[in-house]
Amino acid sequence: MTRWMRYEMNKKVIIECRNLVKTFYDGNRELRILRGINLEIYEGEILAVSGPSGAGKSTLLHILGTLDTPTAGEVLFRGQNVTRLSRAEVNQLRNRELGFVFQFYHLLPEFTALENVMMPVLCQGSKRNVHKDRAVELLTKVGLGERLNHKPGMLSGGEQQRVAIARALFNRPSVVLADEPTGNLDENTGAEIIDLLWNLNRSEGVTMVIVSHDDSIGERSDRWVYLHEGQASVRKM
Repeated sequence: MTRWMRYEMNKKVIIECRNLVKTFYDGNRELRILRGINLEIYEGEILAVSGPSGAGKSTLLHILGTLDTPTAGEVLFRGQNVTRLSRAEVNQLRNRELGFVFQFYHLLPEFTALENVMMPVLCQGSKRNVHKDRAVELLTKVGLGERLNHKPGMLSGGEQQRVAIARALFNRPSVVLADEPTGNLDENTGAEIIDLLWNLNRSEGVTMVIVSHDDSIGERSDRWVYLHEGQASVRKM
């Protein structure tokens, strides 16, 4: 039995998009980036999203991650309509349930790898000693157990992305949203990062949504959605 067949049988939808529309305005010109996207994301799966530049991949990911709002349509998280929540409720959901990995690592250069991973709770005033074990566990899991006290400037691009991935997992999110996580890396390092994400999907049980131009990621994923002219089609189920 394939992983997809298990999802189909269990029907545990974690995020759902209903008729999602996103429109931007450039002067008098209307740019409709997303044109009625309907999509279900299942717990524990790896979903790849690809498509040409300007197709709306990052826009869709930002809406899924509550970093942006749709012009029309709905986003449901575990059946709850996110578009009807207050800003405070959305922030709580994002901090509790979602992790983010971007093409650029967004690490704070004056802090160590360990401190960067703990940053989600350090920013809230928590004491670092309370959360240190979790950060050490994650950095060890991503292969940086010997680099805990190195600052970003002392790390390679691949190592910085590993720190960013550990940070995304720190609060034990249900879903990690990755936007071109290998786009700033060479081919070999990028392949290592993808292997790492797949391993973490299994070991942490976290759902992964990965936006990428790399078709090999789509071919390897549980499902592969292709965006074109604001609409989504399934390339692989």
